[in-house]
Amino acid sequence: MEFDLTPEEKKAIASLKRLAKKWPDSLWLYSASGTLNVMRKHEDGGHAYGGGNCSSTGCDPDYIVATIHGIDNDGGDW
Repeated sequence: MEFDLTPEEKKAIASLKRLAKKWPDSLWLYSASGTLNVMRKHEDGGHAYGGGNCSSTGCDPDYIVATIHGIDNDGGDW
């Protein structure tokens, strides 16, 4: 499917692509129920799963360094 994007949509996508080029390896993004969380990776470089209130497959909330509001998101697979 092809979409005709608005100028605003094109700018938002370009901004994310620029951010991806400078994103630090020590951080990752975790989407939980529509909340986008910036997470610090474990010292071994892996994603921080388990612990706290999360299930064994969920994120470890102790590793949340910021929460981003205003970007609609979903963490489900295809």
